[in-house]
Amino acid sequence: MVKKILFIGGSLNQTTIMHQISRHLPEYEAWFSPFYTDGALEPLVDRGWAEFTIMGGPMRADTERYLREQDLRIDYKGRRNTYDLALLGTDLLVPNNLEGVKTVLVQEGMTDPEDLMYHLVKWLKLPRFLASTATTGLSHRYERFCVASAGYRDHFVAKGVDPDRIVITGIPNFDHCALYRDNDFPHHGHVLVATSDTRECFKFCNRKRFLQNAREIAGDREIIVKLHPNENVERSTQEIREVLPDARILATGDTNHMIANCDVLITQYSSVVYVGLALGKEVHSYFDLDELERLQPLQNGGRSAANIAAVCRELLEQDLVLPGDGSIQEAAAS
Repeated sequence: MVKKILFIGGSLNQTTIMHQISRHLPEYEAWFSPFYTDGALEPLVDRGWAEFTIMGGPMRADTERYLREQDLRIDYKGRRNTYDLALLGTDLLVPNNLEGVKTVLVQEGMTDPEDLMYHLVKWLKLPRFLASTATTGLSHRYERFCVASAGYRDHFVAKGVDPDRIVITGIPNFDHCALYRDNDFPHHGHVLVATSDTRECFKFCNRKRFLQNAREIAGDREIIVKLHPNENVERSTQEIREVLPDARILATGDTNHMIANCDVLITQYSSVVYVGLALGKEVHSYFDLDELERLQPLQNGGRSAANIAAVCRELLEQDLVLPGDGSIQEAAAS
């Protein structure tokens, strides 16, 4: 019997990461699912109360469209087969039907700041999703956690993640940013403002102040505003027009190509800041830039998906023995 792997997507970023990993595991049977829950929240999701999350709304629609266009085998909620391994791009919720299934957690990008809600979740043992990605890794319901860099390994260990479960692999979509320079995006030399879906996730955002700051940084240069895929386009467009009436506003398109062609990147809480740093752009972020440099994902020429696949393969076929620093390169050589 060929062993089966369930790749659980979510946002389009998470889903494309999973697809890339699957390509390096051709000897196994790969199945894909949009992100789901089969716990207490399932009835709420089914009633449409999670449209602002990866379990519904535009983000789930993007994932479903991608899976169909790529002609991938779909098993929504993993109910069609018995699986030997599952991969997750987030562990804020871990489906109950993965109990007893070997699981690999793959870091999808940057994590949210450790604000008051993060500490309340930890102290009061509240549901992890209330603190969003700040609690990534804290489910401990996985055998291996593949992370972007040594900096992120230390970051997660400081939060309480078992260092013996962490493997430094790099992460797809952020590990070969030089490729994004080869693109057909028609604009160059602009100031790119990449917004976040903070309010859609019920967090505070002073959008007017953010846009005013972007206007000051840009000066006389062209401004392009790229909206987050989960944003309310109509509301955001109206707000932007009030502060930046001449800005070019884009709701779709490849953000990485826009970054590659820009002179300045301005972000709030977005993983695309790492693309800007990797490409040597002038970067502005709500996060401390020195900290971002420490956490910067490995630029390994696009080998992260193969590295993660090696972790999966060893979990499926034998016990994985990690060296002291959790480096997948050393693990493969040992």
